[in-house]
Amino acid sequence: MKLFMSMPMFISAGSVSRTVLRGAVVAGATAALAVPATTATAVTPMATPPGLSCETGKHEIDDYTGYALCRNNGTTAQTFWVHLVCGWSPDVNGEHVTLNPGQSGQSTAHCAGLGTGIGEISVQP
Repeated sequence: MKLFMSMPMFISAGSVSRTVLRGAVVAGATAALAVPATTATAVTPMATPPGLSCETGKHEIDDYTGYALCRNNGTTAQTFWVHLVCGWSPDVNGEHVTLNPGQSGQSTAHCAGLGTGIGEISVQP
């Protein structure tokens, strides 16, 4: 019986590493694309702290500045601050404001100009 051998295969270290790398990239891309859409979670704004009635919004001429204007309708002092979700830039908090019963006050914050502006505004207790 005669053994037939085709052309000998020469494998270089470079072709092996390219093949391994290509396989890893394909496996990673496949894993990334295989994540079901239902795993994404939506960010829901927090409710206004009890005892405060608040209005939030963006500055009229600056989409990067947000505010929380609150009134303390409770019977004890309340502290609050505005929290801005700033897209590509880090989120920011405004100054802490303490209100006695019946008082009103405002907290403001500013997102960095490199981002996409304010995506969400909430009041933190």
